[in-house]
Order: sequence, then C-alpha cells, then structure tokens
Amino acid sequence: MTVRILPFGDRALLAEVADLGAMLSLHGRLAASRPAGVVDLVPAARTVLVAVDPAVLSLAAARAWIGDAAGAGGADVMGDAVGAGADPTGPLVELPIVYDGADLAETAGLVGLGTAELAARHAAAEWSVAFTGFAPGFGYLVSADWPFPVPRLDRPRSRVPAGAVGLAGPFTGAYPRSSPGGWRLIGTTSAVLFDPAAATPALLQPGTRVRFRPAPALPVATPAPGPAAHAPASAPSPTARPRPCTETPEARRRIGAATTSRRAGTPAGRIRVLTPGPLATVQDQGRPGALAAGVAVSGAADRAALRIANRLVGTDERAAGVEITLGGFRAVWDAAASGADADLWFAVTGAWGPIRLGGRAVDPYVAHPWPSGAELEIDGFDHGARAYLAVRGGIAASAVLGSRATDTLAGLGPAPLAAGATLAPAGDVTGPVPPADLHPWGPPPGEVEVALAPGPRPDWFASTAPLFDAVWTVSPQADRVGIRLDGPALPRVRDDELPSEGMLPGAIQVPPDARPVILGPDGPVTGGYPVIAVVTDAARDLLAQARPGTRIRFRHARPA
Repeated sequence: MTVRILPFGDRALLAEVADLGAMLSLHGRLAASRPAGVVDLVPAARTVLVAVDPAVLSLAAARAWIGDAAGAGGADVMGDAVGAGADPTGPLVELPIVYDGADLAETAGLVGLGTAELAARHAAAEWSVAFTGFAPGFGYLVSADWPFPVPRLDRPRSRVPAGAVGLAGPFTGAYPRSSPGGWRLIGTTSAVLFDPAAATPALLQPGTRVRFRPAPALPVATPAPGPAAHAPASAPSPTARPRPCTETPEARRRIGAATTSRRAGTPAGRIRVLTPGPLATVQDQGRPGALAAGVAVSGAADRAALRIANRLVGTDERAAGVEITLGGFRAVWDAAASGADADLWFAVTGAWGPIRLGGRAVDPYVAHPWPSGAELEIDGFDHGARAYLAVRGGIAASAVLGSRATDTLAGLGPAPLAAGATLAPAGDVTGPVPPADLHPWGPPPGEVEVALAPGPRPDWFASTAPLFDAVWTVSPQADRVGIRLDGPALPRVRDDELPSEGMLPGAIQVPPDARPVILGPDGPVTGGYPVIAVVTDAARDLLAQARPGTRIRFRHARPA
C-alpha cells in the first residue's frame, strides 16, 4: 500500500492513501497495532489522522509506525470512493426526508437534473455509512447508485439547522444538530441521529445501510443551537491592581477563619447563577480520544488558565470550572446546608476585568474565601475574552465520555448556564489552598503572536507567505467552534474538492472565499477545506483570549 504521510501541526500526522477502500485497510492495520501514545485515529475519505501525545510517542516514531503498517502483508481493500465500505449484510436504517433544502434547485442545476429527478435519484439509492465524523452522529454516506459529485459551498454557513440533509463530493449526510457547515442542503429529516443518553448514541454506525424515504412535511425536533459570537462587553479600565479591604472587624474575622478553612474539604451548598453574561459554560480539560466517533475534544479554550485557577484553590487541575465569555457574570454562594460560616474558596484567572465580592474589589489569580450569601461579580472584560472561575473541589456535573465539558456544537455535557442555574462543588480536592500569592499575572495582550506548525495542504495555495506577512483581525464571527479572521485573501492554486479529512483544534482551514478560519475546541472533527497550517498546541491558549478586534500575527514555530 502506498501511503503519503503529511504533517498536521506539532501533535499529529495525516496518512493519505489512494481511495476510500485503501483508507479502510490502513485504518484497520493502524487500529490493530496501535502503540501507547496514540490519542486518536480518525478515518476519513482518503486519510487517517493520527493524533499523538508527544511525551509518550514522538512524531518521528509515529511516522515510522504508520509506514510499517502500510507496508505490512495482507490483501489491500482497494476500490473507488463510492463503492468501498458497503456491507450488504449491515443493518438497514430508513430516514424520513422532505426534499425542501435551501440548495435543492441550485444543486440540481449543478449536476444537470431537475429538482424532482435529483430527489428521486437520491431516494432510490441505497447508501452505506463509510465513516463517521464532523459531529457526533454525523455519518458520511456513499452509494454506488449515486454518480453525482457535488461541490461544497464557497463560503460555509455559520449555522445549518438540525436535521438538514446535504451533499458534498460523493457523500450525503444529515446534520444531527445545528452547526456550521458547507454542504449543499437538499432536504430535512426528522430522525434523531444522536442521543447521548442512549445505549448506542449514534443512529448511523459504519457499515449501516441507509435509505431515504420521502415523507410529508414533519416537525423536526431541533436541539438548542450553540451560542453565537457576541460583541465585546465594555467596562471601565482598572488603573491599579485592586486589593480587598481588610480593615473592618468582620474582614479580620473572616481572614482568621480562612486560615483554618484553607485546610478543609469542600463545603456543602450551591452556587446560584444570577446572570451568566453572554456565555458561561462548565469546562474541564476536555474529552480527547473520541474524535473518530465525531466527538470534539472540547474543554476549556484556555486550558492553562483553568489549570492555574484549580491549583490556586487546592483542586485537581483536571477538575471542572466555569468558563465565562466577555464577563457580565454574577452568582451567589449559598452554604445554608453547612452553616453560615462555610466559606467556599474560589479563584478567577484568564481574561482581565473588575472582580467584586460583596461589592469589594478582589484580585484575579488569588484564592479568596467566598462567604455564604455574598455576591460574586465578574464584570465586563477590558482585555481578553474568557475568564475561569474555579472553586475548591471543582464543579460537579455528569460526565459524558469521561468529561464534564460543555460542547456547544455537539450539545454534549451540561447546558450553557442561564440565570437561576445552580452549581454544586465536587470533591476533587488535592490538598490545602496554597498559602501564598506567588503566581505572576497580567492582562492578555491586545495583539498576539501565534506560532504555527506546518499543515498538510500548503500545496493548495500560491504561497504561505501572506499568512505570516499580514496582521490579521479577529472578526465578529468568533466562538468556541472557530475564529474567522479578517485580512488579505489566501488564493488557492487548486479549485477541486478536497475529500473530507480529520481536523483538530488549531487547524487553519481556508474555504474557497480565501479567508482563514481557526478551529476551536468545539470545532468539527472532520472537514473538507484545506488546512494551510496548524496553531501549535502551546499557542492555542493565546487564541482563547482573542476577542473580536484582536490583532494576530503568525510566526513559524521553532523546530522541536
């Protein structure tokens, strides 16, 4: 088997083969011989994305392993992209469909059919799930009965409704929930494609046979859409590092009590959210290892800030906290079940803005006791986009695939916080609250320099130089799914369709409109736009603090 091994940032490689059949063969060989240090194997149309932990398995060792697997003995399963992967004995699923898609007429014209004929041909074909990805429950369906490759949209939609059925290249697929997407939409299904509470969450599994059954118009149960980007909040700029007032008898009493409670565990009680601001979610360090099932890494956008906040309150750095976007967050700690003196330790890190506890200014990057009944206010940010509220013991929430993180694209994990929501401390205490304030801190910069490692598709562009020469600006289209940048065009030298391949947070995709998009922690796990470069893993936390209007310069990452 001939395999081309391409770089994908500083923690992954992309193994490319001739067609879908060869990909299935290579993926099977890699899965059967998987060494320690391989975090994810993501099959796609003609590639397998291999994500590694470089502390366990170097990229050089991973490259050698892929080459050995490709050269191993055994028959290759070669075939064309539309015929491979079909299993005539696989289970059959029928999906009701109404052919009412926004792109139906235009798509029919592109392939030389009328709208009724395109719908009839699509419904008459028997499809098979070749692989899954992009989002939980999203299956890439192929059929030998479908000879019409369809180009993606030049500019992807920021939101595609749940249940939309689309075409792209040789594939058809249905969106399990509202999400961005560049497929051409031809219809709508009411089927529940992904249910995280079910024994088998994804309706469509690799090898499943699928038929689309035309149906009368049906209501579609649409999950709540992920939050959109918000305009920056405004707040008065602090002129000096604030210090809490300690001159009253009550304050001195609490400081004395706090010295004892630094060693205590987690008190019982609830945090009651008064206002969440534009977006507040529960986040931890994410759920790696599930990309092949279409489940994004998710987790804190600024992972380092959350780890620091947790350490400041004597909590496991992997514990969950609250990610607060652009400020405007207010909450009250209620320890009525533990008595009036059961303070809860907290710390705030990340973005820079006024923090008040009971109306008094307190510092970021410092642990503070939170008295029962006191209001904590994290005001609008002057610098940065995301702050992290950690409490002693972490935030309790049900784990999905080993993580408490909220995935705004897939709808996994706790719902985004709303006024009236309550949060309970968990029990992830690792030791006493550190006694000293020794952590250096300062506001995130208004202009950031971000290191880029090579991507797999620089040959699709006339040059990568404009990426590094320009000063880019974060557009208003920026959220946990991705950041669209304003700046010069990055013209392609190829205008053909790139078959869908695995993606990772930090990948810089360039759609046909030539404007780059940096994928975020909740971004899709597969995509069909070429990746010109990849933000290094260490630099991803910088991007978490890039709000609309932030200027970004890219530089080449130093060789490891």
